[in-house]
Amino acid sequence: MNATDQIKNTVTSNDVVLFMKGTKMMPQCGFSSRVAGVLNFMGVEYADVNVLADAEIRQGIKDYSDWPTIPQLYVMGEFVGGCDIITEMTLSGELDQLFEAKGVAFDKEAAKKIREANDAD
Repeated sequence: MNATDQIKNTVTSNDVVLFMKGTKMMPQCGFSSRVAGVLNFMGVEYADVNVLADAEIRQGIKDYSDWPTIPQLYVMGEFVGGCDIITEMTLSGELDQLFEAKGVAFDKEAAKKIREANDAD
């Protein structure tokens, strides 16, 4: 199986997937850490793919999404975005709406706490 097939299989066989540098328990860059932190705090079940472990996957995911940076979040097979987009969607409530529309379980109170903490800044 080539990298594209592996990526397609991962994206379509998991409800939520984060292609990231490192793992959800040990992110290896700040951007990956931020997105994983949001998902972890919100209690979202997701597959994590460490692009540092496989150069073909690291390049392949950029080609697959036509998006140049990592992390990359997929929900129900669809590319959602990278760190900046996920941060904006979290703060605006759009990520909640997306999860609700796609039937992805998450902690609504945790999502609210993230927004409240950022409003205080």
